[in-house]
Amino acid sequence: MSEESVQTEYPLKRRPLRTLFWVLAAVFGLIILLNVFFPDLDLSTGDRIALVRVEGVILDSQETVGELRKFSENPYVKAIVLRIDSPGGGVVPSQEIHDAIKRIRAKNNKAVIASLGSVAASGGYYIAAATDRIVANPGTLTGSIGVIMETANVEGLLQKIGVEGVVIKSGRYKDLGSPLRKMSEEERRLLQSVMDDVHAQFIEAVAEGRAIELKDAQALADGRIFTGRQAKEVQLVDEIGDLDDAIQLAADVVGIEGEPRVVESRRRFSIRDLLESKFTALFPNLDVHPGMSLKYMMAF
Repeated sequence: MSEESVQTEYPLKRRPLRTLFWVLAAVFGLIILLNVFFPDLDLSTGDRIALVRVEGVILDSQETVGELRKFSENPYVKAIVLRIDSPGGGVVPSQEIHDAIKRIRAKNNKAVIASLGSVAASGGYYIAAATDRIVANPGTLTGSIGVIMETANVEGLLQKIGVEGVVIKSGRYKDLGSPLRKMSEEERRLLQSVMDDVHAQFIEAVAEGRAIELKDAQALADGRIFTGRQAKEVQLVDEIGDLDDAIQLAADVVGIEGEPRVVESRRRFSIRDLLESKFTALFPNLDVHPGMSLKYMMAF
């Protein structure tokens, strides 16, 4: 065999291997792109349980409401398990998640089961009250049905360091709750009326969600916390169990036989989310929003 024929045959043998390599590389690249741009793409069929997590201080509802809406519109998702591990947070985001759950149950005919983690108190419990059933661990801290508003009076400190606070306003109560001066009794009564109204909204949501008398809900709504076992005794919780028990309960409610398949949204990595989660873990009572705010928040 001549030298020329050997050189011609060698590239021909390598060509299929090269083609295979590029095909595999293209497939691998396509998988990466699908995971980046469509992280929740699921082409399989069959009944399943969706898992949605509410963790940390509740500052915004957009992500959680979006997940709930997505799963509620999926015909293969028969029930949603809401895993709550939160001391509460803002009044409005807690109410928005609560209302989203009620819409899903009413319009989409989806069962929603709450699974309470280490802490599911105040705004965390407000959310749970909208679900079909609540499952808590025996040592879960829950309850804390109340509302809190915090401000500080730094007038004395400013006087000590020779700083004078100056406020220019139009409207008698425009600087209500200002940290630059002492609050008057009239202003305190005004704020208390706002607090009482928001507190009443919480109590009404609990009474409706738990199907108990309003007076019974009011008796539990003094801000106290309960363990999961204590909460079951006063009808704030239905079952004692962990997340797996809640998933199995959801499967039983909707008639899924055998081991239920669980799906969960994949969360994109975000430096900002990481820093915010570390911040709120270190300083759970601090709010990133300036000024006063109403909070369904367990104080600790």
